[in-house]
Amino acid sequence: MNGPIATLLEMAALNNGFDCELPPLAGWLGYGSSHAPLKVWLRGEPDGTLTAALSMHNVAQALGGPFREIPLPPEARAALAVAGFPALHDLLRRAFQLARTLPDELWQVYQKKTRTLPRTTEAERLVVQRVGQDIFRAGLLEYWEGKCCVTGLAVPELLRASHIKPWADCASDSERLDVFNGLLLAPNLDAAFDRGFITFADNGGMVVSNRLAPSDRELLGLNLEQQIGKLTEKHRQYLVWHRQQVFR
Repeated sequence: MNGPIATLLEMAALNNGFDCELPPLAGWLGYGSSHAPLKVWLRGEPDGTLTAALSMHNVAQALGGPFREIPLPPEARAALAVAGFPALHDLLRRAFQLARTLPDELWQVYQKKTRTLPRTTEAERLVVQRVGQDIFRAGLLEYWEGKCCVTGLAVPELLRASHIKPWADCASDSERLDVFNGLLLAPNLDAAFDRGFITFADNGGMVVSNRLAPSDRELLGLNLEQQIGKLTEKHRQYLVWHRQQVFR
């Protein structure tokens, strides 16, 4: 690998959260992160494309490919191809976000932060719950890249971390802290979703309750052409519950 390419690969890693250099492997530059569990290995290909190998299979699956069928570094689980350095920066930034939020990552943070907190009184339990809700909100802001997943509103102070299956109805803390059990929504959509006046179909399309008159839909700014842009199969599993148990 020539010097300029290696320098650009290193910059891409460092600028997107991968601040720990790993021991070199033949043909690969490796990086870890002090803020996420993911490791990445990078290299340039003879055709000018770039390859990123990832240590977490669920992150690779969430990124969606295209995958390369090539020999991988020992700890890598999948390799993805990108067309150039701007695309590599986008891939690494998104991989870093996903590694910090995908199932069990938020729960692990919650466990560490609440391990020593008392839970004897109702007030103490509410404090623990608030810690979890704050972690959940931070995770959704990262997963949805600071934008309402329906409208694209990008004012964090206005966005709401909306559970698909409510906190009280979840069977476990891992379910409560599952990033796929949440949507980042503009305030009007959050209120309507929480009260069951809207839900979302498996394709991400908005479904509005017949209990809302057309005039009320207009006042709320509900648009049936709006939909969730990055819906996954795991989101859909929770949305089935919402349509059956919450939607009016």
